[in-house]
Amino acid sequence: MSDQPSDQMSDQSSDQMSDQTSDQSMPGWVKWAIVWFWAGGLASFYLVGMIRALGTLMIVVLVSLFLSFAIEPAVNRMERRGIKRGYGTTIAFVVITLGMLGFAMVVGAALSSQITEFVDDSPRYIDRAENWVNETFNTNYDFNTVRDEFIEGGGVQDLAGRFADDVVNIGATAISLVFHLFTVALFTFYLAAEGPKLRRLICSFLDERRQRMVLHVWDLALDRTGGYIYSRSVLALLSLLSHWLAFILIDVPHPLALALWVGVISQFIPVVGTYLAGVLPVLIALLDEPSSAIWTLAMILIYQQLENYIWAPRVTAETMEIHAAVAFGSVIAGAALLGVVGALLSLPFAATTQAFISSYAHRHVIDEEAFANPNPDSREDHPCEPQDGEEPLPASPEAADSA
Repeated sequence: MSDQPSDQMSDQSSDQMSDQTSDQSMPGWVKWAIVWFWAGGLASFYLVGMIRALGTLMIVVLVSLFLSFAIEPAVNRMERRGIKRGYGTTIAFVVITLGMLGFAMVVGAALSSQITEFVDDSPRYIDRAENWVNETFNTNYDFNTVRDEFIEGGGVQDLAGRFADDVVNIGATAISLVFHLFTVALFTFYLAAEGPKLRRLICSFLDERRQRMVLHVWDLALDRTGGYIYSRSVLALLSLLSHWLAFILIDVPHPLALALWVGVISQFIPVVGTYLAGVLPVLIALLDEPSSAIWTLAMILIYQQLENYIWAPRVTAETMEIHAAVAFGSVIAGAALLGVVGALLSLPFAATTQAFISSYAHRHVIDEEAFANPNPDSREDHPCEPQDGEEPLPASPEAADSA
């Protein structure tokens, strides 16, 4: 009889220990959390690798989509006039290709001629530098040794050789570039020619409300991208004509080619395009006549101010209205994400996003004079406070309840 209570106590103690052990064991959700953690890590690693491998294709598709948005308004106009979308897209491609080839031929011929003249006139440049140094600093330096070394010692040949090597390297890079351009052109052609079918296919998977939203965003993208190309083209034409006339008056070599360079580069390369466009004509004018370089630089700066404050706001007011700070920030963000491609696509994307937000966001009209007058004691800064002889406005229901 005495052993039975002890056995019961031992059984109870063992049950308690087993209960404590079961309580201290790992919960089931922790095991699943660990499994999902490692599975998610492996999936993320695989996804990042796949994105890196397909990064070039994704950029190509993104550029193609932007270009299709740019040319589709023209294709739509031709379709409304009875031209089939395939033929209209082909016509747009032919016009763009001829424009790019013409730009490359005119600017390339000017650069080739200028480089040849620089090599041939290098002795004259050295003599000019010698005269300027001696007259400016009252010295008597002799640059004949430098000139003979540059001409007879192989300086000209080395310069020509390095230029030829650069041309070969550029040619090797151009082969890869041509392949990517062909891929972009193929995607762009089908996106523009089959635009309505693509929109219909995408919307077939959505309900009516989402279909309307997708079509609204798509129309905004077409409108803003087409407006961007139109406004840039108009500003490029104005810049070309203005600089062409100015370069003729200043007597800069190759005035048409340099004006075409300034017009295209300054308008279609955001932010830094103006500086890149101005370097070439100033440098060529400096090699021809230093005083002409000063006038060329002054003309470019004056025209830039006229464009920023007079022409650009009027041209872009109806096509791609976007705040200057938003445009600058979007270009920086696009360049940080996708480099040059992101910088080029940032402005249409920002304009589309801004238009979409403006379409769906609710704005509250307020008294602008209250912000124009910073005086806190003025009537405009307190439009809701009653003045002498006026009755106060009725309180809101919330204010009445709190009172």
